[in-house]
Amino acid sequence: MNIHTSDAARPDAANPGTAKPDSAKPPISIGIDVGGTFTDFVVVEGDSAPRYFKTASTPQAPSDAVMKGLGDIAESHGLSAAELMSRIRLFIHGTTVATNTLLERKGARVGLITTEGFRDLLALREGLKEDRYNLRMTPVEPLVPRPLRQTLAERIRSDGAVEAPVDEEALDGILDELALAGVESVAVCLVFSYLNPAHERLVGERIRQRHPELYLSLSSEILPQIKEYDRLSTTAVNAYVGPVYARYLERMKEEASGLGLASDILTMTSNGGVTPLDVAARQAVQAILSGPAGGVSGAVAYGRLIGEGDLIGFDMGGTSTDISVIEAGDPQVSGEHYEGGWKIAVPMIDLHTLGAGGGSIARVDDGGTLHVGPQSAGAEPGPACYGRGGDQPTVTDANLVLGYLDPGNFLGGRNLLFPDLSERAVRESVAEPLGLSTVDAARGILDVVTTAMAEGIRLLTVRRRGDPRQFSLLAFGGAAGLHVSQVARKTGIGKVYLPSAAPVLSAYGMLASDLRYDFAQSFTASLDVVDLDEIRRLMDRMAGKGIDRLRNQGLADGDIATRFTADMRYLDQIYEVNVTVPDLAMDDDAIRRAWASLFHERYQTLYSYHQLDQEIRLVTLRATVTGKLPTVELPARERNARERNDRTGEARKGTRRVYTGTWTEAAVYAADDLAPGSVIEGPAIVESDFTTVLVEEGDRLEVDPYGGMVLAVSPAAGEASDALDALDAPEASATPDAPDTSPEAPDAPDSPVSTEASATPDAPDTDPARSDPVTHSVVAHRLESIAREMADVMIRTSMSQILNSSRDFSTAILDATGQLVAQGEGIPVHISALPPSVEAVREYFGDDINEGDLFILNDPYFGGSHLPDITAIYPVFRDGVLRFFAVNRAHHSDIGGGTHGGYNPSASELYHEGLRIPPVRLYEAGRPREDLLHMLAVNVRHAENFTGDLHAQIGSVQIAARRLQALLDDYGADGLMASVEAILDSAERRIRQLIGGWKDGVYYGETLLDDDGFDAESIPIRAKVTVRDDHMTIDLSESSPQVTGFINSAYANTRSLAHVAIMYMAPSDVPKNEGSMRPVKVIAPRGLIVNPNPPAPVCMSTNHCGEEIVEAVFKALAPVAPDAVNAGFSRRLRFAITGRNPRTGNRFIWHFFFGRG
Repeated sequence: MNIHTSDAARPDAANPGTAKPDSAKPPISIGIDVGGTFTDFVVVEGDSAPRYFKTASTPQAPSDAVMKGLGDIAESHGLSAAELMSRIRLFIHGTTVATNTLLERKGARVGLITTEGFRDLLALREGLKEDRYNLRMTPVEPLVPRPLRQTLAERIRSDGAVEAPVDEEALDGILDELALAGVESVAVCLVFSYLNPAHERLVGERIRQRHPELYLSLSSEILPQIKEYDRLSTTAVNAYVGPVYARYLERMKEEASGLGLASDILTMTSNGGVTPLDVAARQAVQAILSGPAGGVSGAVAYGRLIGEGDLIGFDMGGTSTDISVIEAGDPQVSGEHYEGGWKIAVPMIDLHTLGAGGGSIARVDDGGTLHVGPQSAGAEPGPACYGRGGDQPTVTDANLVLGYLDPGNFLGGRNLLFPDLSERAVRESVAEPLGLSTVDAARGILDVVTTAMAEGIRLLTVRRRGDPRQFSLLAFGGAAGLHVSQVARKTGIGKVYLPSAAPVLSAYGMLASDLRYDFAQSFTASLDVVDLDEIRRLMDRMAGKGIDRLRNQGLADGDIATRFTADMRYLDQIYEVNVTVPDLAMDDDAIRRAWASLFHERYQTLYSYHQLDQEIRLVTLRATVTGKLPTVELPARERNARERNDRTGEARKGTRRVYTGTWTEAAVYAADDLAPGSVIEGPAIVESDFTTVLVEEGDRLEVDPYGGMVLAVSPAAGEASDALDALDAPEASATPDAPDTSPEAPDAPDSPVSTEASATPDAPDTDPARSDPVTHSVVAHRLESIAREMADVMIRTSMSQILNSSRDFSTAILDATGQLVAQGEGIPVHISALPPSVEAVREYFGDDINEGDLFILNDPYFGGSHLPDITAIYPVFRDGVLRFFAVNRAHHSDIGGGTHGGYNPSASELYHEGLRIPPVRLYEAGRPREDLLHMLAVNVRHAENFTGDLHAQIGSVQIAARRLQALLDDYGADGLMASVEAILDSAERRIRQLIGGWKDGVYYGETLLDDDGFDAESIPIRAKVTVRDDHMTIDLSESSPQVTGFINSAYANTRSLAHVAIMYMAPSDVPKNEGSMRPVKVIAPRGLIVNPNPPAPVCMSTNHCGEEIVEAVFKALAPVAPDAVNAGFSRRLRFAITGRNPRTGNRFIWHFFFGRG
């Protein structure tokens, strides 16, 4: 066991609710973090300094490591195990047992009882495919097999009233059947039980009576809130991990009691609080982030100690990095977390996990792009330098090559490293493929991985409209010290804290946590008319439950605190914003005004706009009740200049050659020998038995009064002073007259220009010498991150179900010439339909495109897909020069026309399908054209949803513009555009390699549509595919002439679907951009169903004939790539339902689809 003693001490405090230790001797507090590799201990004896211990974990029996560690601790204190246990006044532990049970699929055999008709919801999940381009993706296996998912005849209505009682005879039969099947756990999730739990309680009582041995999870107890899948998934996870976790807790309790432990055992929960074992055993799902939550609690405690309330937690280990945000001393909590593919909706510390750690593997793809992670070398064989047979370069290998690690003193000398193995792995797998030296390749690996981390921080902070530069970084985890300065520099953060307890911060944080209970109750109502007396009663009831629990645990009322919040949203949104509840003692009108103001203010902070005219909905009420435990406070040591100077000199171990662009000698210091106030200027390395800290040139490290390190990070060269500030709208100016352009559609080419061109004539000037392969990789990652952030904003702010649930939209970044550069989450059919839209705007407006303008269109004869898809296009300028377009295409729930939803089977021309929007300027010099917005809104059936969705689109492209400005600040226009071209070239090379592996020849594929709704004849889609060397032509000339009905496909849609077919066949990590389109030429003459003359209707074309185009290409290429294509597949089934809510009178349009099989 490894032991470390802190230089800081802490006072004692009584422990309410537990047995008192021997009063004659100082009491002992112990925090324990049971991890996958090590079990960490923090021990505090009275006023003595904390001592840190590590012992190897025992995954097969996790409590064994705890007991072994306790024995070692007793021995180190000169105590017997019984003496140690008798003196413990506070025993808190966290563990990965629940997490590993879920991830390794080693949970209980679970039965599920749900309402008739909902048996397969657990398998259908949220109806979305995680990787939309992967035809071979294996769906997540349900935690409950279908034979064990039983349905019960009963029904609660959406207002909580009973529609049909429980069929109790059928229930008894279900229970007998599940018992016979050998289940040890049962999850019960009935529809609308969060409004009326009576039926679930009846089922629960019957289970307890007939089968008391079964572990029981009722959704009305685990998660009594709206959203059926969230509640079901969370309850299923609780039922799956609960029996395993409960047995672990019981065994640990028995073993500790057997050693003489007199105090209660508390366990860390995912919300950052602690709870007794009996509660933890019933609510096992609360332990999924038990260990990581302790680390965040440790960060909060250390921040409180040093007076820092705004922190970003940065926990970097061997496999992954966890990022968390702490604002004003409170960690951000989320009700949306995914673990092992399953959604968990209980309140949890909001951790963003990146597949980037010390063991992350670096590789170069076929296009010459460097990637790091998410694949990891793990502990076995580990990085190449471990000498255990691993031959792939990792982040650790890169650090060793650059001299940052001491091969003879890694982890205090417990592991010897082999530099020659690292150098060979980096040279062969990265340096040689990229044409770099080995050290530059190693620097590139670190550049790519720290960029990924920086982008993760950026995404997590800006999701709340925070600016990362307003925070300090608090770093912990064994690998953090080597990378945190670069991560800070790339996010503009100037200060980094590395606590003395960083190697065991999760265990330390457990001793700094309070008892905590979270309660939730969904209560959906309009803020304008909600019964506030009922709100008061619900809040009092939830708070009362928590207060009673804490009183029963011995807490005094003065140590109990309650906080009330509410999840709120605009009408028809599905993502809520958590808002503090105003003082309910005010009069009702004052409460409503204050609550609305708080909501609008929070929404504005998150998404840059708010909608005063939209109805505000209350969704879920929340109460958090905390009980204060003895605090962990480390008293500061006075700074002594003489001691500081003496110990700084003593701590210096020598120098080591390190590479930071050039080889230089860096001073090396022993962390444990530094005194408070010691100052170290970079370049330098500070080492301890648990971690290594790199102080780069220009950075400055100082030891704080608590034995931790404070790193002042110098700004990056050329860093913009305010890169992430909001993009100010230009002042309004007189608008030049629009060009005299006819609104009639331009002629589509009979044989459109080939996309094989490797360069664009009017591309901006670039200086290739200003960029390199590593820069290209970093820029690619940042561009993709921007596109993903656009998608995240769209999901959370859109109003219509087809956008916020079905996610029928795409976000993308195009360059000034209209080349697709990066794409976020999106519908595959949009993949290459966006460039024609930008081209339409460029042709229509010519040079009259100005800063602050925003354009929209939906016309399929001007680059659109079909009328419901509105494309928002936002130009991004740099120094007056157009550089990028931020683009968002979204399917609106209604666009006018002959029927709601736009899909009009009676349409025989485009005008029957809805409002036709050619390229128009919706914002002029930063100001919206209100007359045009009004004109659009009055021509659709649901104006509120339409304008809300349009605002969501606008918000997403404006956010992208801010991020692109920051990217231009970092790399300069010429350097950035050089990287963009390199990114496109890389994608082009990968597709050419794919095609080059196919046999040259001409191949044919045909698929048939039954009819178009007018003529009862089969309609052929024929693809003639010519493969020649490394390029191909998809010729659709022999397809049917255009038809009367709405299944014609405009050229932009046809081009996109032909490209989609190839991207389905390519490796899923090939970027979907203009480069991947260049080797593919698509021919579709005018007048055919695949390129009709206007005004032919096209609304169904994204499904039919779109899917037939893909299938025809698949059939043609089946002989040369049989393993890459799919056989014929079913089509999507769409529903568009409209009506009026009988309770409110409000009109609705629900538009959704079932994915194809």
